[in-house]
Amino acid sequence: MSTGLLGFESVQERQSGVWDYISPSRLNCWIKCPLAFRLRYLDGIRTPPNANLFVGKVVHSGMELWYRHRQLGIAIEAADITRRLVESWGRAAEEESMTFASAADEKVLQEQAVGLVTAYLNQVPADEARPMAVETTLEMPLVDPSTGEDLGIPLLGIVDLILDESEGPLVADFKTSSRSSEPLEITHEIQLSSYAWLFRQVQGRSESGLEIRSLIKTKSPKIEIHRYPARTDAHFRRLFSVIREYLDALDSGRFNYRPGFGCTMCDFRSQCCSWAG
Repeated sequence: MSTGLLGFESVQERQSGVWDYISPSRLNCWIKCPLAFRLRYLDGIRTPPNANLFVGKVVHSGMELWYRHRQLGIAIEAADITRRLVESWGRAAEEESMTFASAADEKVLQEQAVGLVTAYLNQVPADEARPMAVETTLEMPLVDPSTGEDLGIPLLGIVDLILDESEGPLVADFKTSSRSSEPLEITHEIQLSSYAWLFRQVQGRSESGLEIRSLIKTKSPKIEIHRYPARTDAHFRRLFSVIREYLDALDSGRFNYRPGFGCTMCDFRSQCCSWAG
């Protein structure tokens, strides 16, 4: 496990070269736009901290604190979790180099984070299964299950939560979102398949299912939980086909501009608009 019970810090992917490991976030960035991947992971361009991402990290820290107590069988009230988030807010903002437009804007964001955590904790079933793992890093060498070929690089994933349910382990991931909508499974396929593959390699058994637990930033916070079945061989074939293409791109140094709807929300819009290749 990665952090202490009373700590605010979240597990972070270690910062290292692109040939040191593959992660779902790196794969998804490359899929979305190879040029954005290059700007971030090869050129090392860092974008200013984003308020939505900061709130998401704060919310994740609340989930981690709650479930670490449950993992150890220690009772804690929801009010204690949100109190600690408020107390740690300033330190978290400093660590993330987060600045706010005004004190009023900061207060709105803090209340939003507290509201999301409170809404989630208020609906956690009393008999929810005990966690096997909380915010834990899994890393294994990538060996193609279809061919047995060792790809010579590890896969690394940071899994939010694994619950020891009666029908088998459940792998869950927390998301914060601005709107309510059922997430298309395919939009999370890289992440879910990566987590399932890592879990099976580490534990030697299959997951019973996977969940996306969305905390929705509506006026009255909402919680939506969407469950997906255990991964199949087809999921892993698709995952490894993407990984092979990704490695080919790294090897060839080709990182093409890929315009699309995602450009409207990309942190690198200003850089790529002036990019000359």
